[in-house]
Amino acid sequence: MRGLEDLGRVRLSRHFYMRDFLYSEIGSIHGIPNIPDRPDIAIEHGRALCQTLLDPLQETFGRIAIRSGYRSAVLNRFGNENGLNCARNAANQGSHIWDGIGAAPGACTSLVIPWFADQYDRGRDWRDLAWWLHDHLEYSEIYFFPKLCAMNLTWSMKPLRTISSYIAPRGLLLRAGVAPQEAPEARRARYADFPPFRGIAYPACPSAG
Repeated sequence: MRGLEDLGRVRLSRHFYMRDFLYSEIGSIHGIPNIPDRPDIAIEHGRALCQTLLDPLQETFGRIAIRSGYRSAVLNRFGNENGLNCARNAANQGSHIWDGIGAAPGACTSLVIPWFADQYDRGRDWRDLAWWLHDHLEYSEIYFFPKLCAMNLTWSMKPLRTISSYIAPRGLLLRAGVAPQEAPEARRARYADFPPFRGIAYPACPSAG
């Protein structure tokens, strides 16, 4: 128990701690602990995810809501075998399974950006956000979902740079290794009203006396 407390208190970035990514509804309901097999690797990849992708999001749009983060191999396998929206373990190595073996090092989280979700509910095109993400963040894979315009956002040491969606128009918006079909000026016009990148000012931390 003390070891799990210590793991949860590990700070991954300016805004996020490991505890933010360990909660699992599947684990809570079915009594399956969601504990990394290789904590050091999970922490390393989680830090890269948070520092590279999540901190910039929060410093641009305000609070982001984490829906699902790290999954242990045991938990993910249970979710897959019981039809609980978990991909096979082989597919989730380097994705939700942050400490997996045999895949390009990576980490994924499912999240919602409330600032954009409110606009999406009023009919805004999910591709406006997709192209902003492409032009501002060093992501590997992005997958959009209809509810709340939630997304799976993946960091990888070997990024693919792909964007897919279950929202119409469904399918691949951007394929790995292929240039975007929309020109840079057209993409920028889509998100011209977005807040400045990392424009939120936070209180300065007083220096040690």
